[in-house]
Amino acid sequence: MPFGAELVDSGKVRFRLWAPAAKTVSLALKESQRTFPMNLLGDGWFETVTDEARAGTQYRYRIDDQLEVPDPASRFNPDDVTGPSAVVDAASFRWTDAQWAPRPWPEAVVYELHVGTFSPEGTYAGVEKRLDYLATLGITAIELMPLADFPGRRGWGYDGVLPFAPDAAYGTPDQLKALINAAHARGLAVMLDVVYNHFGPEGNYLHAYAPQFFTDRHQTPWGQAINFDGAASRTVRDFFIHNALYWLEEYHFDGLRFDAVHAIIDDSTPDFLTELASTLRTGPGRDRPIYLVLENGKNEARYLGAPGARNTFDAQWDDDVHHCMHVILTGETDGYYEDYAEEPHALLCRCLAEGFAYQGEISKHEGDQARGEPSVHLPPSAFMPFLQNHDQIGNRAFGDRLTASVQSEDALRAATAILLLSPLPPLLFMGEEWQAPEPFAFFCDFKGELAQAVREGRRREFARFTKFRGDIEIPDAVSEETFRSACLDWSKTTQAPHAQSLDFYRRLLTIRHRDIAPLTASITRSTCVKLEANGAFAVDWTTRDGAVLHLLANLNSAPSPAVGRAAGRVVFATHPSIDSALAKNELAPWSVIWLLERRDGGR
Repeated sequence: MPFGAELVDSGKVRFRLWAPAAKTVSLALKESQRTFPMNLLGDGWFETVTDEARAGTQYRYRIDDQLEVPDPASRFNPDDVTGPSAVVDAASFRWTDAQWAPRPWPEAVVYELHVGTFSPEGTYAGVEKRLDYLATLGITAIELMPLADFPGRRGWGYDGVLPFAPDAAYGTPDQLKALINAAHARGLAVMLDVVYNHFGPEGNYLHAYAPQFFTDRHQTPWGQAINFDGAASRTVRDFFIHNALYWLEEYHFDGLRFDAVHAIIDDSTPDFLTELASTLRTGPGRDRPIYLVLENGKNEARYLGAPGARNTFDAQWDDDVHHCMHVILTGETDGYYEDYAEEPHALLCRCLAEGFAYQGEISKHEGDQARGEPSVHLPPSAFMPFLQNHDQIGNRAFGDRLTASVQSEDALRAATAILLLSPLPPLLFMGEEWQAPEPFAFFCDFKGELAQAVREGRRREFARFTKFRGDIEIPDAVSEETFRSACLDWSKTTQAPHAQSLDFYRRLLTIRHRDIAPLTASITRSTCVKLEANGAFAVDWTTRDGAVLHLLANLNSAPSPAVGRAAGRVVFATHPSIDSALAKNELAPWSVIWLLERRDGGR
């Protein structure tokens, strides 16, 4: 790795920093209180190699004999983002996963979790204790919310400022590696959410010695954009590309989820995302499957392709599916849900068959701008649906989960049956499977003026929602109580109605792995075959050998004439009287039927 501190074969430690705005840089060792001038190599690079440091040595860089800063490529910062960095022996951990390989991406079932609130311990070790539970549930991959060192002891992770340093609040680098190693032993892949669109507002010193990391030519919701296409952008691009390689190679992560790439602005060719995908595919992806997943509010289908394709990503979080489902299940149409208010069932049918609801159509919420690109040519595996995730819960003023506002239990069961049995690889959010009641409101650990700015920003953010106008108090993001309220209570998994919900998820995921997963990679055509005026719809997925997976759905509170072709074996039905319903050509309220038709006659 060209950045940061690294042990070399001689037993010494090489320190490297890119500081193009600095005249001099010195290495300051905490334990010995000694400083060593670093050599200017050219193009803004400073380096020194010393035998005065070893694994565990804490250090800072002294800029122009005035400012001491942590290493921006620190592998570990034990005393938070403003403290000294620590040298890490990247090769000291003893892996036992040499024979490990994750499942093909089309078979994935991903479980998103926040390390600090998932377990009572709030640590990597706490997650490790629950791996058997996740494997038994039917999960194939866990996705950790961002770990890049962020200010304070609690946070979502999207305000990280040291992208290479897993936050010390959750444990040590070796404890993170132990979690991943243990997950692989149980057949579970591990993904990491990474943020390459901005740095957090506290603890980022790059402006002082490497302002070339940023550009005024582009703006993001968080201020100046990262410089991916201007002067000196080569080193900036390399910084983030090496970060992705670092997590995949040094930590054996099986995949990455790239946060809000619509805020990565790059006018160059190839752009950063394309170069990133190509580099990862020809690097660690050359020897093993790696999962590359985007969050992209622009619905740019050009970044997506078949699993493992060289210059593209495997999938995108499909917000359109969530928004359609949320409008149908809750009746809410405020904020970004306004784009889905008029025809949520039709848009949902389109999502299941074609990927995106918005493929170039005008978005009212986006100021009457066109949103999206055609996506019908992409495989179902390119779209990752969900009913809940950290954003769609945390973006709500009180962080309340879907179960707090859904119209009925039958409605939730029907939506869940679509999520878990469609050929699209589903995403679950921690606790969703047992209807965890704990909210997941945004929380952080900022202090002073920054804390007040967060409070005021949250109030402005929810001003556009009718029910939050006025003097309604929303949770204080910087209060420890808001964090504590998000911690899962695992005792509820054995209590009604949570135990029944958990059993329902387990049953559906068993069916998915038995009947749906073997088909996913061979689907060649998907079609929204029927859409009734009342919103009942049918979708067909056809495989290359002629098998057809049928979905018949009535996501309404009144009965509906059956839609589509009720052919083949019933894989799952929400209502036990399925034979009677098909005989009467009628779908019950909030009902879903899945059938598998084989070329040999349907069994």
